[in-house]
Amino acid sequence: MSADRTLIQITGSDARDFLQNLITNDLSGIDGGLVYAALLTPQGKYLADFFLTARDGGIVLDVATALAPGLVQRLNMYKLRADVQLSQSTLHVSRGTGPAPDGALPDPRHPDMGWRLYSDTALPDDGTDWDALRVAHCIPETGVELIPNDSFILEAGFERLHGVDFKKGCYVGQEVTARMKHKTELRKGLVTVDITGTAPVGAEITAAGKAAGTLYTQAQGRAIAYLRFDRATGPMTAGDATLTWHG
Repeated sequence: MSADRTLIQITGSDARDFLQNLITNDLSGIDGGLVYAALLTPQGKYLADFFLTARDGGIVLDVATALAPGLVQRLNMYKLRADVQLSQSTLHVSRGTGPAPDGALPDPRHPDMGWRLYSDTALPDDGTDWDALRVAHCIPETGVELIPNDSFILEAGFERLHGVDFKKGCYVGQEVTARMKHKTELRKGLVTVDITGTAPVGAEITAAGKAAGTLYTQAQGRAIAYLRFDRATGPMTAGDATLTWHG
């Protein structure tokens, strides 16, 4: 593991079926690479996002360390009598955007997000400006733009990030997610905006004196913002910063 990620080893004869019935994405691609997915509440709200890959006869789940204890507790609650065992993996995760080392797997969210490697030793940081990459492609981060028990994954862009499958069948929170996909037009969501100046993460965005959203990660004159689309039609402010959305 690394300082901010925890790797959970999931084994047992029922491991794949167990996960397939819980998470937002289809596990069918897990043998050839990484699968990006989330676990939701029954009400369709985000609990945790993670990467999964097949390894050593089981599945390695790569999750933010801050969310790992709650995720393990939730998975243990769901497993009942299934033949599934959860343990902390001794592997380390490394990531980068340069030439991929042997065994590295492409990040499924976006080609520019490089690769992830699961190995016995961690590789040194390659200096990638991850915030700038995330902002450029509007890729939310666990605990920043993705807020447990609050975020909805479609508003966070999970369809674009290959983190949800609408053909896989049931999973926890599937009914709400499918209804948002097929029966409503999204009125709010994460977008990339231009920003002049800076403001704290979490600052309220206003437009014409009305609340229009929330400001998040900022890098190189751009930022990720959660906006009410109907109010984000002109110049906006957050603290001392000025924002423009070209949606």
